[in-house]
Amino acid sequence: MTSSRQHGFTLIELIIFIVVVSAGLAGILSVMNTVVKSSADPMVRKQTIAIAESLLEEILLKDYAKPTGSTALGFSAGGSRKLFDCVTDYSGYNTTSGIVDVLGTVMPGLASYNISPVTVASSTDLTGVAALRVTVSVTDPTGNAVSLTGYRTCDLSPSCPLP
Repeated sequence: MTSSRQHGFTLIELIIFIVVVSAGLAGILSVMNTVVKSSADPMVRKQTIAIAESLLEEILLKDYAKPTGSTALGFSAGGSRKLFDCVTDYSGYNTTSGIVDVLGTVMPGLASYNISPVTVASSTDLTGVAALRVTVSVTDPTGNAVSLTGYRTCDLSPSCPLP
């Protein structure tokens, strides 16, 4: 006795298989598209943070105040960053055409990042300690901003005000 029954797939089974596989592939590809499209975002954010950290460190390593004891904030019009000698000189410092080095040269690859005006203000956050609160904000090419804040305390040098 031979079986006359044939083995294989029906047309309906084949169509259902194609629909299920297509739906699965569409889902996987949409997830991959999202991942690939935003894969550079962490690098851009890390670069923005590195720029902000670098400028904040540069500022906090300067003297607390000018040797004359002046508490005036900001730099004079046309003042160059290479002439900044104390923390308060950076108040209001910003860039609009990319990140520049101390000499004013635009850094290669960083032309689309900018520094928002730096804020330097006396702080009462640290009780009994003369301190300046410095906030640096950097904007990346996509418009997202990263802000970092640090404190510069008086190190009892002659330029420091008495508490």
